[in-house]
Amino acid sequence: MKTLLIVEDDRSLNKGISLSLAQNGLHIEQAYTLAMAEQIFASTPVDLILLDINLPDGSGLDFCETIRRTSEVPIIFLTANDMEPDIVTGFALGGDDYITKPFSLMILRARVMAVLKRAAPQPEDKITIGPLSLDFGKLEFYKHKEQLTLSKTEIKLLNLLVSNPGIILNREQLIDKIWSQDAEFVDENALTVAVKRLRAKIEDEPAAPKYIKTVYGLGYMWAERPNP
Repeated sequence: MKTLLIVEDDRSLNKGISLSLAQNGLHIEQAYTLAMAEQIFASTPVDLILLDINLPDGSGLDFCETIRRTSEVPIIFLTANDMEPDIVTGFALGGDDYITKPFSLMILRARVMAVLKRAAPQPEDKITIGPLSLDFGKLEFYKHKEQLTLSKTEIKLLNLLVSNPGIILNREQLIDKIWSQDAEFVDENALTVAVKRLRAKIEDEPAAPKYIKTVYGLGYMWAERPNP
C-alpha cells in the first residue's frame, strides 16, 4: 500500500483530502506544520507528499528543497500562490506537480495517481523468481523449466502482483486494472477464481501459497522478490 503525506495547516481541507484519497487504497499520514511533516518524513517511508507552501512555522518550498538533497519522493504542491513566478519556483525546487487552490478533489485524485504511476519502478519484461521464469514481453512463462499456459486474465493478474512485491493490492484495484472498462460489471468472485487458477499453476502448494498471499479483509500481495 502506498503512503501519502498531506502537509496542510487547514485541518478541514486536510481531512477532506485524506478521506478522498483513502478511497484509492492509499495510507494517509497527516501533518499540519512543517515540524510535524519533518517528524513523519524522518520516521515513515512515504511514497508521495502533498505540500502546502504557506505553513504556520515556515515555507513548504524550503521543505521541498531540503527533501531534494536526499530523496526523489514525488512532491505535489497545493497552494493559493497562483502567480507564474511561484509556480516556476515550485518546479525549479523539485516539485513534480503544482495545484492551485481552490481545486477539484476528483482532479486532485487523478493527478496524485498519475504522479504515483510515473514514479513507480517499471518491471523488467523478463523476471526470475525462484523456479519461475516470467517473460511478459514474449508472453512466455515457465516453472521448473516447464512452460505454463496462462489466460489473458491470469497474465494481467500475475503482472500486477509481480510489479508490486510486498504491496497489498485491494480487490477493487485488481478488478479495475484487470477488467478495465468492464470492471463495474465484474463479480468479485471472478477475481477469487482467477487467483485460485493462477495459484494452481505457479504454486507448489496452492493451499499454502508462497507467492500470492491473501491479506484477509484487504486483498492480495506478492510475497517474493526477483532473484538477484
